[in-house]
Amino acid sequence: MTFAPPATAQTTSTPTSTIRDNMLATLKTMQRTQRIRGIPSAERRIESIDRLLNALLSHKEELTEAASKDFGHRSRHETLALDVMPSVNALKHAKEHLKEWMKPEKRPVFWAFRPARAEIIPQPLGVIGVISPWNYPIYLAFGPIAGALAAGNRIMLKPSEFTPATAEVIATILREAFDPDEVSVVIGDASVGAAFAGLPFDHLLFTGSTSVGRLVMRAASDNLTPVTLELGGKSPVIISENFPLSRAVPSLVSGKCLNAGQTCIAPDYVLVAKHQRDELIRSFRENVAKSYPTLANNRDYSSIINDRHYRRLKAYLDEARSRGVEVIEVNPGNESFTTESRKIPPTLVIDPPDDLAVSNDEIFGPILLVYSYDSLSTAIDHVNDRPRPLALYYFDDDKNNVDRVLRETISGGVCINETLFHVAQDDLPFGGVGASGMGHYHAKEGFETFSKRKPVFYQSKINGMSLMRPPFGKVIEQMLGFLLKS
Repeated sequence: MTFAPPATAQTTSTPTSTIRDNMLATLKTMQRTQRIRGIPSAERRIESIDRLLNALLSHKEELTEAASKDFGHRSRHETLALDVMPSVNALKHAKEHLKEWMKPEKRPVFWAFRPARAEIIPQPLGVIGVISPWNYPIYLAFGPIAGALAAGNRIMLKPSEFTPATAEVIATILREAFDPDEVSVVIGDASVGAAFAGLPFDHLLFTGSTSVGRLVMRAASDNLTPVTLELGGKSPVIISENFPLSRAVPSLVSGKCLNAGQTCIAPDYVLVAKHQRDELIRSFRENVAKSYPTLANNRDYSSIINDRHYRRLKAYLDEARSRGVEVIEVNPGNESFTTESRKIPPTLVIDPPDDLAVSNDEIFGPILLVYSYDSLSTAIDHVNDRPRPLALYYFDDDKNNVDRVLRETISGGVCINETLFHVAQDDLPFGGVGASGMGHYHAKEGFETFSKRKPVFYQSKINGMSLMRPPFGKVIEQMLGFLLKS
């Protein structure tokens, strides 16, 4: 494993305590530098973002090659469209808006304290720790970095050990753009990640599974480090019985099949009216065939990230079949798939019982559960009986029904008549709720997550505060009598 920057080679036998000491030394250096150099101006922040943009764009093809190497195969266009482009957009959006975000926000003062005034001043927290995942290893590293830079912070990044080639390119990009005391990258295995989570950052953002999120939060609690957790869960799709499947299913297929379903906001299951279930299955087959006429050697269809996750997904399907559940593999070219390719065709699992692993775990692969519902009420109940999801997708043109679903369900985010694309809106915050996460980033909310919004009260030269100090007399008695009337 390596620790970069500074680029110091370390073997897998390096004691965890030594690795932690090295990371802690880097963190302390960055915190000390932040204090010495003070709060960066808007111009300095913009210049930092420009440096990162130029370095990122100059290495975009290397990133696509590295991501494909890490996955076994990953679509070049998916990497450019879903990883690189959102990273660029996030950096440009932060650059465009940070001067506005930095302005103090005036707040009203209770009349009894006037002519004093009050405002909120955003201030950089210091050093932000970012633990990024493997599924979108570029965007989920650079997206948080964009917000943290806009807020005037320094950053330490720990990329996933499951995408080592991509992590090395990211480290190269950040070394080109920044000095070691501005942005630092830590590369290593899960033990390094655990030590990283236990560092006394000024804020820590983690993107990954709910189970690991619990461990990260526990490690951060030792330092009372505030955390933003971007987790996942089982994101539902509800299709109204009055909504044409010809409009819903293409979005459902792309949402499920992009990155072979390895997306934290990918549809996990779909709720469809009983009388439309068979039509949905037919339409799903047709739309997969249209988008992916073949799968085995299709450059547009990605592989599963590694053997462990491939075996996990296959085990879900084996368990479902063993229990007599209908499993429909959508394989338009009737191809055979080698274990080495780690490609799994889009697969439907029809009305699985609740005690199956696939019914409880976040799937994170090209498997879609299909449930039948009797009424919109039963569909809403199905969602609400389960942990709160990161995303919810509802297809309906009836405004009353849309308002009802928005009102009666709680999720991290929602798309109406579409899947996935709420996350691509740079002016919308992104975050989970309950088991799917806590806190937000993206947009102004990301800037605020990585800032201390400091409340400030300014007293006027002429003020009446002497009336509020002892010794108390008739004046304050009358004033309190007036203020405390019902």
